[in-house]
Amino acid sequence: MRLGIRLLFGFFLVTGLAAFFVLRVFMAEVKPSVREVMEDMMVDTANILAQLASDDLAAGRMTDGRFAQQVRGYARRPINVQIWGLTKQSLDFRVYVTDGRGTVMFDSENAAVGQDYSQWRDVARTLRGEYGARATREIQHDDRTSVLYVAAPVTHDGKTIGVLTVAKPVATIQAFIDRAERKIFLSGLVLLALSLAIGVAVTLWVVWSIRKLRHYANAVGQGAKPAVPEIPGELGELALAVDAMRRKLEGHEYIEGYVRALTHELKSPLAAIRGAGELLQDELPENARREFAGQVLGQTQRLQALVDRMLELTKLEQRHEQLSRESLAWVEFLQPFSVVAQVGLAQHTIKLVVGPEDASVHAEPGLLSLALSNLLENARSFAPAGSVITIEATEGKVAVQDGGDGVADYALPRLGERFFSTVRPDGLTKGSGLGLAIVRQIMVLHGGRMEVRNTHPGLRVELHFQPN
Repeated sequence: MRLGIRLLFGFFLVTGLAAFFVLRVFMAEVKPSVREVMEDMMVDTANILAQLASDDLAAGRMTDGRFAQQVRGYARRPINVQIWGLTKQSLDFRVYVTDGRGTVMFDSENAAVGQDYSQWRDVARTLRGEYGARATREIQHDDRTSVLYVAAPVTHDGKTIGVLTVAKPVATIQAFIDRAERKIFLSGLVLLALSLAIGVAVTLWVVWSIRKLRHYANAVGQGAKPAVPEIPGELGELALAVDAMRRKLEGHEYIEGYVRALTHELKSPLAAIRGAGELLQDELPENARREFAGQVLGQTQRLQALVDRMLELTKLEQRHEQLSRESLAWVEFLQPFSVVAQVGLAQHTIKLVVGPEDASVHAEPGLLSLALSNLLENARSFAPAGSVITIEATEGKVAVQDGGDGVADYALPRLGERFFSTVRPDGLTKGSGLGLAIVRQIMVLHGGRMEVRNTHPGLRVELHFQPN
Protein backbone atom coordinates (compact mmCIF):
# COMPACT_ATOMS: atom_id res chain seq x y z
CA MET A 1 0.00 0.00 0.00
CA ARG A 2 1.38 3.40 -1.00
CA LEU A 3 2.27 5.99 1.63
CA GLY A 4 -0.45 8.44 0.56
CA ILE A 5 -3.17 5.79 0.82
CA ARG A 6 -1.89 4.70 4.24
CA LEU A 7 -1.86 8.28 5.51
CA LEU A 8 -5.33 8.98 4.15
CA PHE A 9 -6.70 5.71 5.53
CA GLY A 10 -5.20 6.39 8.96
CA PHE A 11 -6.48 9.97 9.03
CA PHE A 12 -9.95 8.93 7.88
CA LEU A 13 -10.05 6.05 10.37
CA VAL A 14 -9.16 8.30 13.30
CA THR A 15 -11.53 11.05 12.18
CA GLY A 16 -14.31 8.58 11.40
CA LEU A 17 -14.05 6.88 14.79
CA ALA A 18 -13.97 10.23 16.57
CA ALA A 19 -16.97 11.48 14.59
CA PHE A 20 -18.84 8.22 15.25
CA PHE A 21 -18.37 8.38 19.01
CA VAL A 22 -19.12 12.10 19.17
CA LEU A 23 -22.29 11.65 17.12
CA ARG A 24 -23.27 8.69 19.22
CA VAL A 25 -22.88 10.71 22.42
CA PHE A 26 -24.86 13.64 21.00
CA MET A 27 -27.60 11.42 19.65
CA ALA A 28 -27.84 9.57 22.94
CA GLU A 29 -28.08 12.83 24.89
CA VAL A 30 -30.77 14.51 22.80
CA LYS A 31 -33.78 12.59 24.08
CA PRO A 32 -32.83 12.63 27.80
CA SER A 33 -32.00 16.34 27.60
CA VAL A 34 -35.34 17.21 26.00
CA ARG A 35 -37.15 15.13 28.62
CA GLU A 36 -35.26 16.85 31.41
CA VAL A 37 -36.29 20.26 30.09
CA MET A 38 -39.86 18.98 29.69
CA GLU A 39 -39.90 17.70 33.27
CA ASP A 40 -38.57 21.01 34.57
CA MET A 41 -41.45 22.89 32.85
CA MET A 42 -43.97 20.36 34.19
CA VAL A 43 -42.75 20.90 37.76
CA ASP A 44 -43.55 24.60 37.47
CA THR A 45 -46.91 23.85 35.86
CA ALA A 46 -47.87 21.28 38.51
CA ASN A 47 -47.06 23.63 41.38
CA ILE A 48 -49.03 26.52 39.85
CA LEU A 49 -52.07 24.30 39.26
CA ALA A 50 -51.75 22.77 42.75
CA GLN A 51 -51.92 26.23 44.25
CA LEU A 52 -54.99 27.06 42.14
CA ALA A 53 -56.73 23.80 43.08
CA SER A 54 -56.20 24.02 46.84
CA ASP A 55 -59.37 26.00 47.68
CA ASP A 56 -61.69 23.72 45.69
CA LEU A 57 -60.13 20.54 47.12
CA ALA A 58 -60.37 21.86 50.70
CA ALA A 59 -64.02 22.87 50.12
CA GLY A 60 -64.93 19.47 48.67
CA ARG A 61 -66.04 20.81 45.30
CA MET A 62 -63.17 19.38 43.24
CA THR A 63 -65.44 17.75 40.68
CA ASP A 64 -67.53 20.75 39.70
CA GLY A 65 -65.61 23.66 41.18
CA ARG A 66 -64.13 26.59 39.31
CA PHE A 67 -60.74 24.84 38.98
CA ALA A 68 -62.31 21.83 37.26
CA GLN A 69 -64.24 24.08 34.89
CA GLN A 70 -61.13 26.04 33.93
CA VAL A 71 -59.09 22.89 33.28
CA ARG A 72 -61.85 21.37 31.14
CA GLY A 73 -62.05 24.65 29.25
CA TYR A 74 -58.28 24.47 28.66
CA ALA A 75 -58.63 20.98 27.16
CA ARG A 76 -61.29 22.20 24.70
CA ARG A 77 -59.34 25.24 23.47
CA PRO A 78 -58.51 25.13 19.73
CA ILE A 79 -54.83 25.71 18.93
CA ASN A 80 -52.73 25.91 15.77
CA VAL A 81 -49.28 27.42 16.32
CA GLN A 82 -45.86 27.18 14.66
CA ILE A 83 -42.99 26.40 17.04
CA TRP A 84 -39.64 26.77 15.26
CA GLY A 85 -41.06 25.31 12.08
CA LEU A 86 -43.17 22.58 13.69
CA THR A 87 -46.98 22.76 13.96
CA LYS A 88 -48.75 22.19 17.28
CA GLN A 89 -52.51 21.55 17.01
CA SER A 90 -53.42 19.98 20.37
CA LEU A 91 -53.07 20.74 24.08
CA ASP A 92 -51.60 17.65 25.67
CA PHE A 93 -51.54 18.16 29.44
CA ARG A 94 -53.66 15.74 31.47
CA VAL A 95 -54.39 16.89 35.02
CA TYR A 96 -55.73 14.81 37.87
CA VAL A 97 -56.10 15.56 41.60
CA THR A 98 -56.21 13.09 44.50
CA ASP A 99 -57.16 13.65 48.08
CA GLY A 100 -54.90 12.95 51.05
CA ARG A 101 -55.53 9.18 50.78
CA GLY A 102 -54.63 8.97 47.08
CA THR A 103 -58.17 8.68 45.72
CA VAL A 104 -58.68 10.51 42.43
CA MET A 105 -61.08 13.41 42.94
CA PHE A 106 -60.67 15.03 39.52
CA ASP A 107 -59.39 13.89 36.15
CA SER A 108 -59.34 16.16 33.10
CA GLU A 109 -60.01 13.09 30.95
CA ASN A 110 -62.72 11.70 33.33
CA ALA A 111 -61.01 8.31 33.17
CA ALA A 112 -59.77 7.74 36.71
CA VAL A 113 -62.19 9.54 39.08
CA GLY A 114 -62.71 7.46 42.20
CA GLN A 115 -59.74 5.19 41.57
CA ASP A 116 -57.04 4.61 44.18
CA TYR A 117 -53.76 6.09 42.97
CA SER A 118 -52.03 5.94 46.33
CA GLN A 119 -49.60 3.29 45.08
CA TRP A 120 -48.53 5.25 42.03
CA ARG A 121 -45.06 6.67 42.44
CA ASP A 122 -46.02 10.28 41.73
CA VAL A 123 -48.81 10.29 44.33
CA ALA A 124 -47.14 8.12 46.97
CA ARG A 125 -43.88 10.06 47.08
CA THR A 126 -45.63 13.43 47.09
CA LEU A 127 -47.84 12.41 50.02
CA ARG A 128 -44.65 11.43 51.89
CA GLY A 129 -43.29 14.93 51.30
CA GLU A 130 -40.89 13.89 48.52
CA TYR A 131 -40.64 14.83 44.86
CA GLY A 132 -43.07 12.64 42.96
CA ALA A 133 -42.65 11.78 39.29
CA ARG A 134 -42.92 8.75 37.07
CA ALA A 135 -42.81 7.67 33.41
CA THR A 136 -45.15 4.93 32.26
CA ARG A 137 -45.21 3.18 28.86
CA GLU A 138 -48.58 2.52 27.35
CA ILE A 139 -47.00 -0.14 25.15
CA GLN A 140 -44.26 -2.21 26.78
CA HIS A 141 -40.76 -1.92 25.25
CA ASP A 142 -41.85 1.10 23.16
CA ASP A 143 -40.28 4.16 24.67
CA ARG A 144 -42.15 6.44 22.28
CA THR A 145 -45.44 5.62 24.10
CA SER A 146 -44.13 6.85 27.44
CA VAL A 147 -46.15 9.36 29.42
CA LEU A 148 -44.34 11.58 31.93
CA TYR A 149 -46.15 12.30 35.22
CA VAL A 150 -45.03 15.09 37.56
CA ALA A 151 -46.84 15.74 40.84
CA ALA A 152 -47.03 18.64 43.31
CA PRO A 153 -48.62 18.70 46.78
CA VAL A 154 -51.96 20.51 47.24
CA THR A 155 -51.73 22.33 50.56
CA HIS A 156 -54.21 24.21 52.75
CA ASP A 157 -53.34 25.98 55.95
CA GLY A 158 -49.82 24.48 55.77
CA LYS A 159 -51.03 20.88 55.50
CA THR A 160 -50.92 18.56 52.48
CA ILE A 161 -54.52 17.71 51.60
CA GLY A 162 -53.91 16.06 48.25
CA VAL A 163 -51.78 15.70 45.14
CA LEU A 164 -52.06 17.32 41.70
CA THR A 165 -50.36 15.51 38.85
CA VAL A 166 -49.65 16.85 35.39
CA ALA A 167 -49.13 14.23 32.66
CA LYS A 168 -47.78 14.73 29.14
CA PRO A 169 -47.08 12.09 26.46
CA VAL A 170 -43.47 12.01 25.30
CA ALA A 171 -44.76 11.51 21.76
CA THR A 172 -45.90 15.15 21.72
CA ILE A 173 -42.27 16.30 21.75
CA GLN A 174 -40.94 13.46 19.60
CA ALA A 175 -40.98 15.65 16.49
CA PHE A 176 -38.59 18.07 18.19
CA ILE A 177 -36.35 15.18 19.23
CA ASP A 178 -36.35 13.71 15.71
CA ARG A 179 -35.52 17.08 14.16
CA ALA A 180 -32.64 17.64 16.58
CA GLU A 181 -31.26 14.16 15.85
CA ARG A 182 -31.49 14.77 12.10
CA LYS A 183 -29.65 18.07 12.41
CA ILE A 184 -26.93 16.48 14.51
CA PHE A 185 -26.62 13.58 12.08
CA LEU A 186 -26.40 15.85 9.03
CA SER A 187 -23.92 18.12 10.80
CA GLY A 188 -21.87 15.06 11.62
CA LEU A 189 -21.85 14.01 7.97
CA VAL A 190 -20.74 17.51 6.93
CA LEU A 191 -18.02 17.45 9.59
CA LEU A 192 -16.90 14.05 8.38
CA ALA A 193 -16.81 15.28 4.75
CA LEU A 194 -14.80 18.35 5.76
CA SER A 195 -12.43 16.17 7.77
CA LEU A 196 -12.01 13.91 4.76
CA ALA A 197 -11.28 16.91 2.53
CA ILE A 198 -8.72 18.21 5.04
CA GLY A 199 -7.23 14.72 5.27
CA VAL A 200 -6.91 14.52 1.49
CA ALA A 201 -5.29 17.98 1.37
CA VAL A 202 -2.84 17.15 4.17
CA THR A 203 -2.05 13.78 2.60
CA LEU A 204 -1.45 15.33 -0.82
CA TRP A 205 0.83 17.94 0.73
CA VAL A 206 2.85 15.34 2.65
CA VAL A 207 3.09 13.04 -0.38
CA TRP A 208 4.05 16.00 -2.62
CA SER A 209 6.78 17.02 -0.15
CA ILE A 210 8.10 13.48 0.18
CA ARG A 211 8.11 13.04 -3.60
CA LYS A 212 10.15 16.23 -3.95
CA LEU A 213 12.63 14.79 -1.46
CA ARG A 214 12.65 11.49 -3.36
CA HIS A 215 13.29 13.20 -6.71
CA TYR A 216 16.06 15.21 -5.08
CA ALA A 217 17.63 12.06 -3.61
CA ASN A 218 17.36 10.21 -6.94
CA ALA A 219 19.01 13.11 -8.78
CA VAL A 220 21.83 13.17 -6.23
CA GLY A 221 22.20 9.41 -6.58
CA GLN A 222 22.65 9.84 -10.35
CA GLY A 223 25.47 12.30 -9.83
CA ALA A 224 23.53 15.53 -10.44
CA LYS A 225 23.60 18.54 -8.14
CA PRO A 226 20.00 19.75 -7.98
CA ALA A 227 18.83 22.65 -5.86
CA VAL A 228 17.49 21.78 -2.43
CA PRO A 229 13.67 21.55 -2.69
CA GLU A 230 11.85 24.37 -0.92
CA ILE A 231 9.52 22.65 1.53
CA PRO A 232 8.08 24.40 4.60
CA GLY A 233 8.24 22.95 8.08
CA GLU A 234 10.14 19.94 9.36
CA LEU A 235 10.35 18.32 5.93
CA GLY A 236 12.15 21.42 4.65
CA GLU A 237 14.59 21.18 7.56
CA LEU A 238 15.07 17.51 6.67
CA ALA A 239 15.85 18.48 3.06
CA LEU A 240 18.48 20.98 4.25
CA ALA A 241 19.98 18.38 6.60
CA VAL A 242 20.13 15.83 3.78
CA ASP A 243 21.81 18.39 1.53
CA ALA A 244 24.38 19.21 4.22
CA MET A 245 25.07 15.51 4.69
CA ARG A 246 25.37 15.08 0.91
CA ARG A 247 27.94 17.86 0.69
CA LYS A 248 30.03 16.35 3.47
CA LEU A 249 29.88 12.88 1.95
CA GLU A 250 30.65 14.24 -1.50
CA GLY A 251 33.64 16.06 -0.09
CA HIS A 252 35.04 12.89 1.47
CA GLU A 253 34.30 10.75 -1.59
CA TYR A 254 35.62 13.46 -3.89
CA ILE A 255 38.95 13.65 -2.10
CA GLU A 256 39.32 9.88 -1.75
CA GLY A 257 38.49 9.27 -5.41
CA TYR A 258 40.83 11.97 -6.63
CA VAL A 259 43.69 10.80 -4.46
CA ARG A 260 43.34 7.22 -5.68
CA ALA A 261 42.97 8.20 -9.33
CA LEU A 262 45.70 10.82 -9.25
CA THR A 263 48.10 8.43 -7.53
CA HIS A 264 47.44 5.87 -10.25
CA GLU A 265 47.95 8.39 -13.07
CA LEU A 266 51.12 9.82 -11.56
CA LYS A 267 52.85 6.47 -11.25
CA SER A 268 53.67 6.08 -14.93
CA PRO A 269 55.22 9.51 -15.64
CA LEU A 270 57.03 9.55 -12.30
CA ALA A 271 58.49 6.12 -13.01
CA ALA A 272 59.63 7.29 -16.44
CA ILE A 273 61.22 10.46 -14.98
CA ARG A 274 62.96 8.49 -12.27
CA GLY A 275 64.31 5.94 -14.72
CA ALA A 276 65.58 8.66 -17.06
CA GLY A 277 67.08 10.56 -14.12
CA GLU A 278 68.95 7.53 -12.87
CA LEU A 279 70.41 6.91 -16.33
CA LEU A 280 71.42 10.55 -16.66
CA GLN A 281 73.62 10.17 -13.57
CA ASP A 282 75.90 7.85 -15.53
CA GLU A 283 78.32 8.70 -18.33
CA LEU A 284 76.23 8.62 -21.52
CA PRO A 285 76.81 9.47 -25.14
CA GLU A 286 75.45 12.88 -26.14
CA ASN A 287 72.62 11.47 -28.21
CA ALA A 288 71.50 9.14 -25.37
CA ARG A 289 71.71 11.97 -22.85
CA ARG A 290 69.50 14.15 -25.05
CA GLU A 291 67.02 11.31 -25.51
CA PHE A 292 66.65 10.76 -21.78
CA ALA A 293 66.47 14.48 -21.09
CA GLY A 294 63.71 14.72 -23.70
CA GLN A 295 61.86 11.95 -21.88
CA VAL A 296 62.10 13.90 -18.63
CA LEU A 297 60.75 17.04 -20.30
CA GLY A 298 57.99 15.09 -22.08
CA GLN A 299 56.85 13.38 -18.89
CA THR A 300 57.03 16.70 -17.04
CA GLN A 301 54.77 18.27 -19.64
CA ARG A 302 52.45 15.31 -19.29
CA LEU A 303 52.33 15.85 -15.53
CA GLN A 304 51.74 19.57 -16.03
CA ALA A 305 48.85 18.90 -18.43
CA LEU A 306 47.41 16.35 -16.01
CA VAL A 307 47.55 18.78 -13.10
CA ASP A 308 46.05 21.61 -15.17
CA ARG A 309 43.13 19.48 -16.29
CA MET A 310 42.65 18.15 -12.79
CA LEU A 311 42.41 21.73 -11.49
CA GLU A 312 40.01 22.67 -14.27
CA LEU A 313 37.76 19.68 -13.60
CA THR A 314 37.87 20.34 -9.85
CA LYS A 315 36.70 23.92 -10.39
CA LEU A 316 33.82 22.70 -12.52
CA GLU A 317 32.75 19.99 -10.07
CA GLN A 318 32.87 22.38 -7.11
CA ARG A 319 31.08 25.22 -8.90
CA HIS A 320 27.77 26.30 -7.33
CA GLU A 321 27.09 29.77 -8.73
CA GLN A 322 24.63 30.32 -11.54
CA LEU A 323 25.87 30.17 -15.13
CA SER A 324 26.22 33.40 -17.11
CA ARG A 325 24.34 32.14 -20.14
CA GLU A 326 24.04 34.00 -23.40
CA SER A 327 22.28 33.33 -26.67
CA LEU A 328 25.17 32.48 -29.02
CA ALA A 329 24.84 32.22 -32.79
CA TRP A 330 26.76 29.14 -33.93
CA VAL A 331 28.10 30.76 -37.13
CA GLU A 332 29.69 33.64 -35.25
CA PHE A 333 30.84 31.56 -32.31
CA LEU A 334 32.39 28.64 -34.19
CA GLN A 335 34.05 30.48 -37.10
CA PRO A 336 36.90 32.15 -35.16
CA PHE A 337 37.07 29.14 -32.88
CA SER A 338 37.61 26.76 -35.81
CA VAL A 339 40.30 29.04 -37.28
CA VAL A 340 42.25 28.97 -34.02
CA ALA A 341 41.77 25.24 -33.81
CA GLN A 342 42.98 24.85 -37.39
CA VAL A 343 46.31 26.41 -36.46
CA GLY A 344 46.72 24.05 -33.53
CA LEU A 345 45.61 20.99 -35.50
CA ALA A 346 47.87 21.32 -38.54
CA GLN A 347 47.78 17.58 -39.23
CA HIS A 348 43.97 17.64 -39.59
CA THR A 349 41.36 19.54 -41.55
CA ILE A 350 38.52 21.26 -39.69
CA LYS A 351 35.16 21.23 -41.44
CA LEU A 352 32.42 23.47 -40.05
CA VAL A 353 28.77 22.68 -40.80
CA VAL A 354 26.02 24.93 -39.36
CA GLY A 355 22.38 24.55 -40.29
CA PRO A 356 20.21 26.48 -40.31
CA GLU A 357 22.39 29.57 -40.46
CA ASP A 358 20.51 31.28 -37.62
CA ALA A 359 20.96 28.28 -35.32
CA SER A 360 22.05 29.25 -31.82
CA VAL A 361 22.67 27.90 -28.34
CA HIS A 362 21.98 29.23 -24.83
CA ALA A 363 25.20 28.66 -22.89
CA GLU A 364 28.07 30.30 -21.00
CA PRO A 365 30.65 31.25 -23.66
CA GLY A 366 33.75 30.39 -21.63
CA LEU A 367 32.54 26.93 -20.67
CA LEU A 368 31.33 26.22 -24.20
CA SER A 369 34.78 27.13 -25.58
CA LEU A 370 36.43 24.88 -23.00
CA ALA A 371 34.16 21.98 -23.94
CA LEU A 372 34.83 22.35 -27.68
CA SER A 373 38.61 22.68 -27.09
CA ASN A 374 38.63 19.39 -25.22
CA LEU A 375 36.48 17.68 -27.86
CA LEU A 376 38.82 18.81 -30.64
CA GLU A 377 41.87 17.77 -28.64
CA ASN A 378 40.30 14.37 -28.07
CA ALA A 379 39.48 14.04 -31.79
CA ARG A 380 43.04 15.04 -32.78
CA SER A 381 44.47 12.40 -30.45
CA PHE A 382 42.48 9.54 -31.95
CA ALA A 383 42.04 10.57 -35.59
CA PRO A 384 44.69 9.59 -38.17
CA ALA A 385 46.89 12.35 -39.59
CA GLY A 386 45.41 14.12 -42.62
CA SER A 387 41.83 13.16 -41.77
CA VAL A 388 38.88 15.55 -41.47
CA ILE A 389 37.41 16.61 -38.12
CA THR A 390 33.85 17.91 -38.55
CA ILE A 391 32.02 20.33 -36.26
CA GLU A 392 28.26 20.17 -36.87
CA ALA A 393 25.94 22.64 -35.15
CA THR A 394 22.16 22.90 -35.14
CA GLU A 395 19.72 24.64 -32.83
CA GLY A 396 20.80 23.86 -29.24
CA LYS A 397 23.23 21.10 -30.31
CA VAL A 398 26.83 20.71 -31.46
CA ALA A 399 28.71 17.56 -32.49
CA VAL A 400 32.39 16.79 -33.14
CA GLN A 401 33.04 13.91 -35.55
CA ASP A 402 36.48 12.42 -36.20
CA GLY A 403 37.62 9.86 -38.76
CA GLY A 404 39.40 7.43 -36.43
CA ASP A 405 38.69 3.85 -35.50
CA GLY A 406 36.25 4.72 -32.70
CA VAL A 407 36.26 2.80 -29.43
CA ALA A 408 35.14 -0.64 -28.34
CA ASP A 409 31.41 -0.81 -27.62
CA TYR A 410 31.99 -1.85 -24.00
CA ALA A 411 33.94 1.37 -23.41
CA LEU A 412 31.27 3.77 -24.74
CA PRO A 413 29.26 4.03 -21.47
CA ARG A 414 32.42 4.85 -19.51
CA LEU A 415 33.66 7.67 -21.70
CA GLY A 416 33.51 10.82 -19.57
CA GLU A 417 34.65 9.13 -16.37
CA ARG A 418 37.69 10.62 -14.69
CA PHE A 419 40.90 8.88 -15.78
CA PHE A 420 39.14 6.41 -18.06
CA SER A 421 40.66 6.38 -21.53
CA THR A 422 41.40 3.99 -24.36
CA VAL A 423 44.73 3.41 -26.11
CA ARG A 424 45.55 5.87 -28.88
CA PRO A 425 46.03 4.67 -32.49
CA ASP A 426 49.80 4.23 -31.92
CA GLY A 427 48.95 1.40 -29.51
CA LEU A 428 51.44 2.71 -26.94
CA THR A 429 49.98 5.76 -25.25
CA LYS A 430 46.63 6.68 -23.79
CA GLY A 431 45.07 9.88 -22.52
CA SER A 432 44.14 10.80 -18.98
CA GLY A 433 40.39 10.67 -19.66
CA LEU A 434 40.00 14.12 -18.16
CA GLY A 435 39.08 15.85 -21.42
CA LEU A 436 35.71 14.16 -21.83
CA ALA A 437 35.18 14.30 -18.06
CA ILE A 438 35.47 18.09 -18.28
CA VAL A 439 33.02 18.15 -21.19
CA ARG A 440 30.50 16.00 -19.36
CA GLN A 441 30.73 18.17 -16.23
CA ILE A 442 30.14 21.29 -18.33
CA MET A 443 27.00 19.68 -19.73
CA VAL A 444 25.84 18.79 -16.21
CA LEU A 445 26.20 22.45 -15.21
CA HIS A 446 24.14 23.46 -18.25
CA GLY A 447 21.46 20.88 -17.50
CA GLY A 448 22.21 19.16 -20.82
CA ARG A 449 23.79 15.87 -21.80
CA MET A 450 26.72 14.39 -23.70
CA GLU A 451 26.16 11.48 -26.09
CA VAL A 452 28.98 9.40 -27.57
CA ARG A 453 28.66 6.78 -30.33
CA ASN A 454 30.69 5.02 -32.98
CA THR A 455 29.96 5.99 -36.59
CA HIS A 456 32.26 3.49 -38.39
CA PRO A 457 34.56 5.08 -39.14
CA GLY A 458 35.12 7.59 -36.38
CA LEU A 459 33.70 8.63 -33.07
CA ARG A 460 30.89 11.19 -32.72
CA VAL A 461 30.40 13.25 -29.56
CA GLU A 462 27.20 15.28 -29.37
CA LEU A 463 26.39 18.01 -26.83
CA HIS A 464 22.69 18.66 -26.24
CA PHE A 465 21.81 21.93 -24.50
CA GLN A 466 18.53 22.97 -22.93
CA PRO A 467 16.39 25.23 -25.15
CA ASN A 468 16.50 28.95 -24.48
